[in-house]
Amino acid sequence: MDRLEAMSTFLAVVEAGSLSAAARRLKTPLATVSRKVSELESHLRTKLFSRSSRQLVLTDAGSSYLTACKRILADVTEAERSASGEYIAPTGELSVTTPLGLGRTILIPIMADFLKAYPDIKVRMIPTDRVLSLVQEQIDVGVRIGALPDSGLMAIRVGEVRRLACASPAYLSVRGTPRTPEELADHDCITYAGFASGDVWTFVKDKATTAVPVQTRLVVGNAEAAFAAARAGIGIAAALSYQLQEPLNDGGPLTTVLDAFQPIPLPVSLVYAANRFLPIKIRAFLDFAAPRLKRVLAS
Repeated sequence: MDRLEAMSTFLAVVEAGSLSAAARRLKTPLATVSRKVSELESHLRTKLFSRSSRQLVLTDAGSSYLTACKRILADVTEAERSASGEYIAPTGELSVTTPLGLGRTILIPIMADFLKAYPDIKVRMIPTDRVLSLVQEQIDVGVRIGALPDSGLMAIRVGEVRRLACASPAYLSVRGTPRTPEELADHDCITYAGFASGDVWTFVKDKATTAVPVQTRLVVGNAEAAFAAARAGIGIAAALSYQLQEPLNDGGPLTTVLDAFQPIPLPVSLVYAANRFLPIKIRAFLDFAAPRLKRVLAS
């Protein structure tokens, strides 16, 4: 039995919540995951999970072993990074997660310059509008929009983005331009997963945040589709300021509305895990990307 591999499998099962979910994450057959956990339990001569219910629950021994596994695997990772030279020179693979639109519009040009400046670093970019766990997904740096929870991560604030409402000139010429947030009830609105909270949008009115109901005529999966629908004249879409800088692939430019009622801007931050030793590749990226993001977002 490979004890480190068995520990990694055990940790994946705990984080995923089940054997089948861990098998999907590890891209390993379920039978293999189950066998490795059983072998580990036999080696330790104790049960790590209680299987009396549908959901796996750690035993007391399993909870203690989990803490030790996390520490041991972290130490092994640090040792490998040290041996590979990651603490001596900027080298190795750097993984970065970023929101889809911000990554495409703002981060990709910065990343192109970074790769030229550091030829011994290769980058794995993970563009997604989902908030991924840096620790569980083994990601070095994340670009986050919005207030940060108290997660124990280190953060560097690099700017802010504004939340906007926009529509095509053709739609506004037919339906009129809303002058107050309440007038959105008379308009067709477009929402997408990860931005607006369903049929209620927030604005600032008389220095106070107010929520107004909107008439959602179309729900799409991402910002690109929302903007394409808005440019096609379907209705008013919610947007973040940087998203309006994206190339026009469908229709013409969009016009912002209700600018006087913009909500409080959302902070943009670079986040990374607070390790005892920070690989030079991560420090190099933070020092390179942070000032450039600050300049772009400020403009």
